[in-house]
Amino acid sequence: MTAVIESDEHKALRAAVAALGKRYGRGYVTRTVAEGRAPAELWSDAGRLGYLGVNLPEEYGGGGGGIAELSLVLEELGAAGSPLLMLVVSPAICGTVISRFGTEEQKRRWLPGLADGTRLMAFGITEPDAGSNSHRITTTARRDGTDWLLTGRKVFVSGVDTADAVLIVGRTEDARTGTLKPCLFIVPTDAEGFRKNLIPMELNAAEKQFELVLDDVRLPADALVGDEDAGLLQLFAGLNPERIMTAAFAIGMGRYALSRAVEYARERTVWKAPIGAHQAIAHPLAQAHIDLELARLMMQKAAHLYDAGDDMGAGEAANMAKYAAGEACVRAVDQAVHTLGGNGLTREFGLASLITAARVARIAPVSREMILNYVSHQSLGLPKSY
Repeated sequence: MTAVIESDEHKALRAAVAALGKRYGRGYVTRTVAEGRAPAELWSDAGRLGYLGVNLPEEYGGGGGGIAELSLVLEELGAAGSPLLMLVVSPAICGTVISRFGTEEQKRRWLPGLADGTRLMAFGITEPDAGSNSHRITTTARRDGTDWLLTGRKVFVSGVDTADAVLIVGRTEDARTGTLKPCLFIVPTDAEGFRKNLIPMELNAAEKQFELVLDDVRLPADALVGDEDAGLLQLFAGLNPERIMTAAFAIGMGRYALSRAVEYARERTVWKAPIGAHQAIAHPLAQAHIDLELARLMMQKAAHLYDAGDDMGAGEAANMAKYAAGEACVRAVDQAVHTLGGNGLTREFGLASLITAARVARIAPVSREMILNYVSHQSLGLPKSY
């Protein structure tokens, strides 16, 4: 796939990350899943080479770039068959929020480690009764002297077993109105009252999913990130990069599946001709390529708008990019498996496990239906049904 609007620096970064991804490849991810562990070696190498923190400020050990550069890193690792899911979380969401709204002490404490991979932060927003509707979050923080006491539950929190802390979305009570306001707290995973429970998943991924139970977790005053009265602004400053990075994850996965299918279609011969010579095989693969390219263009637009400081414009583009990439990924994986026939379901070719993984891009971090709601309301001005 060619990138027609990228700078020479971006092309060089893309080539360097692709080379790292190929050194590990799909086999590495398959082994880590089988062994039930995180992809620590790849994570460490990516951090050492500066790829994990490419979006973080240079004064805190980062590369001084933006989400455009970080999404490129994730896409290329995915296209090599070895994506790092926690790139979506640790540097993209948590690193961005702390960079934009954290205190100087919070930046110095967390950003260098997030940038070089020696520290990792998870992100907890979803609750059993509050998925896409963040206004229904019930995890609450109340003051106790100068401290905070945080109580609640979170589900589908990725990578807690390898994280040093979790950036938790909670709510505090407005003393004037009694209403609850969203706020962000850095919660160490070894804090008293913090408990994690593994969620058994059918999804084959090295990164595990957890339920968190927070039982009056005592936090110091400086665990609060940013202004207590600007919670929604700060929250969406992290959610837009999350959608852009999910698009990158999906595009990379789709590219990997498509490349395996194209390789097979060139070599597999039936009736004296490669199956890729037949339009019934070639055209669906070409369509998958087109869909992935179009999704990538929207992802690049979203990243450009976000990095330029246009949060409103980035919100629309990020949602559209995530939607387009999720749909393109599912179609590419499905067509890749179909192209290989029975071989598409074997462990040798490693595509069947992507069938489940591809659907994650449709579901998380926000469903395609909620994105369509967003576009119909925000872009088209149609009335809400809820």
